[in-house]
Amino acid sequence: MSPPRRRSLTGIKPTGVPHLGNYLGAIRPALELAKANDAFYFIADLHALTSTPSREELIEQTYSVAATWLALGLDPEETHFYRQSDIPEVTQLAWLLSCVLPLGMLTRAHSFKEAVDNRGLAPDDVRHGLFSYPVLMAADILLFDADVVPVGKDQKQHLEIAQEAARKVNLTYGEGTLKIPEAAIDERVMTIPGIDGEKMSKSRDNGVDLFMDDKPLKKRIGKIVTDSRALGEPLFTEKETVFQLYSLFADAAQVDLLRRQYASGRKDPARADDAFADPSENYFGWGHAKGALFEVVRDTFSGARGEYQRLMADRAYLDQVLARGADKAREVATPVLERVWRAVGIRPA
Repeated sequence: MSPPRRRSLTGIKPTGVPHLGNYLGAIRPALELAKANDAFYFIADLHALTSTPSREELIEQTYSVAATWLALGLDPEETHFYRQSDIPEVTQLAWLLSCVLPLGMLTRAHSFKEAVDNRGLAPDDVRHGLFSYPVLMAADILLFDADVVPVGKDQKQHLEIAQEAARKVNLTYGEGTLKIPEAAIDERVMTIPGIDGEKMSKSRDNGVDLFMDDKPLKKRIGKIVTDSRALGEPLFTEKETVFQLYSLFADAAQVDLLRRQYASGRKDPARADDAFADPSENYFGWGHAKGALFEVVRDTFSGARGEYQRLMADRAYLDQVLARGADKAREVATPVLERVWRAVGIRPA
């Protein structure tokens, strides 16, 4: 008999259609976890309230997240895919965790410090939801006895708060009341450059959205910042945005060809200039490089783009998928919360 699969959990904040950086840094690695783990994916609509989106925006972005992940290959029959708000046990457990976590730990959390230090808010202007964001995140994780949680380096501290919350509950109410999860941090994850050469992010508006139509996609890629080298001059690949992005989607043979085109400044690096009546016909430049990037991104996501559009037109189906996912998730969450309540004394032993 094979050993039971470990349980992984991934939270997805609804912030609209993701860009290439989101896909490479978060979505693709998270979907890989489902191959070896019992995977839980939830749309963090309660967390989204900390940024006070409008009603219409929250509804649209929640559907967009659901359609995006399904279009990119998430199988709702083989995983648990649900809205955070459809699991009432999450907020119940969050209250218990808020009763054991110390104030000082939360004031040192990135979510609070970023609001005070970087956004210039006075402590009295920080809403409680933002302050207690790590508590709700801890409940998301601990409610499902997660073994492993994939987090970026910027979220590592929040996972550590969840681990500390579980330890404090176990110390107070008995060992084994809550499972202590592990962090899965991929140190190999690179910084994905945006069209300005800086880290791709929504806040900088320098991303390339996954499901752009061909014309706006080509226009967006055309805006990638490059230098002023003339057509036919050798191009550099080191820390160059077009080549970096191309390398993340193309196969090895394609990447090797583009590398040789960069180095030679020629479309066909194997042919000498004197083989052409007009050698400039074989010249290679930034426009050709951007064209190659456009083609590989278009081809990578063309199928998913069509599926995304189909799913966004069928909101009833998305609601059904998420409702079934919530039912499956609650089959796990309910006994965990009952175990906790018995340990605490909310329920009789």
